[in-house]
Amino acid sequence: MLLGFLTSSSFLQAATLPEQLTAEDFHPVSRSKAQIGQLLFFDPILSGNKNISCGTCHSPKLGTSDGLSLGIGEGGTGVGPDRTAGIGNNRIKKRVPRNAPGLWNLGATEITSMFHDGRLSISDIYGNGFNSPAQEWLPTGLDSLLAAQALFPMTAQFEMAGNPKENEIAGAAHDRIDAVWPIIAKRIRNIPEYANMFIAAFDDVAAPLEINITHIVNAIGAFEALEWQSFDSPFDAFLANDDMALNKPQKSGMGLFFGKGQCSTCHSGKLFTDHQFHALAIPHFGPGRTRNFDPYVRDVGRMGETDRIDDAYRFRTPSLRNIALTAPYGHNGAYPTMRGIINHHLNPLTALDKWDQKLAALPAAPWLASIDFVSFEDLRERQRLRRRVDIKKLELSTGEIDDLIAFLHSLTGTHSIKGRLGKPELVPSGLEVD
Repeated sequence: MLLGFLTSSSFLQAATLPEQLTAEDFHPVSRSKAQIGQLLFFDPILSGNKNISCGTCHSPKLGTSDGLSLGIGEGGTGVGPDRTAGIGNNRIKKRVPRNAPGLWNLGATEITSMFHDGRLSISDIYGNGFNSPAQEWLPTGLDSLLAAQALFPMTAQFEMAGNPKENEIAGAAHDRIDAVWPIIAKRIRNIPEYANMFIAAFDDVAAPLEINITHIVNAIGAFEALEWQSFDSPFDAFLANDDMALNKPQKSGMGLFFGKGQCSTCHSGKLFTDHQFHALAIPHFGPGRTRNFDPYVRDVGRMGETDRIDDAYRFRTPSLRNIALTAPYGHNGAYPTMRGIINHHLNPLTALDKWDQKLAALPAAPWLASIDFVSFEDLRERQRLRRRVDIKKLELSTGEIDDLIAFLHSLTGTHSIKGRLGKPELVPSGLEVD
């Protein structure tokens, strides 16, 4: 049935469809370590002021993201679109610079770098297995890229650490990045329930004092890798020769995706990403991320990591699996709908000119209003952004876009999106779970 459909499509060839994603495409995971990681992921004990967890900005109810264009980290209250920016001395000083990405399938073996700009990657440049913001100070013994990634939100002032005078973790982060992790490890090993779980799960831990940050992030990485594996979508069923798994609009959209729409040029392979970086002229706003010496409020994308002008304004191609669950879209969440981001891809410069600031999902923070759109209103910066576009204009009809959206919905998992271990009601620290 599959081949019969393919040969009838004017845009689709069998060779263009990716192979099936299966459990064999993921790094093996220790369930006992993942069970510790489940608790740590939702425990605010990892944050400087003990008031925010990984799960605050990566909520299972919001597709493992937060439903915001730019998140509210340390200082905010609530979860997702209902999160507020705080009040008084506790109000936020800055928005999180980029959109909180979904966590689906990040334990796949084909993933070799992370973050929107790829600033964390597998490499032996520093002799510790990774090229990362911690450089030679990264701990050794990390099990995976996911484990390495888990180290950095804890050290980020506006994500989990807090401001320098508020707590010892924030103060340590402004000394040297690796000064943070022993403080966090001490917090964890002083909690008997955590200590006992680590001793049971890790062969090299025989006593609480032996628990270090490497054990902690290896557990978190194991949880993320196990919890959000997702390859049971209708599209996966279609690849397994169930012709009825996709309806007519979805099949039409699939033909467009792999043919006329040219989507698979970048969104290729089992995860629907080429793992590369491309400039799309996404409307720019918020604090952004740039090089330390850059005087502009902007986001230079991949160039901030490589320092190569050719990488200016390029951002990672996101995986499209479960994309319907992770709005808003773009590295800064500029578009609230799939239709919006598709229209931008079809005609980036026109979309940039027409973009309305009201599309940005930004929790109210009046004290930041004067700087939220500084980069967007900077005409020179906009011209620089316009000159760096890696895709060409393409025309699709409204009906074709409808079908393309229908196909993208077919990439949403079924049972897998419920997770495997779930969200705990209580955590060993006794702190409130968001």
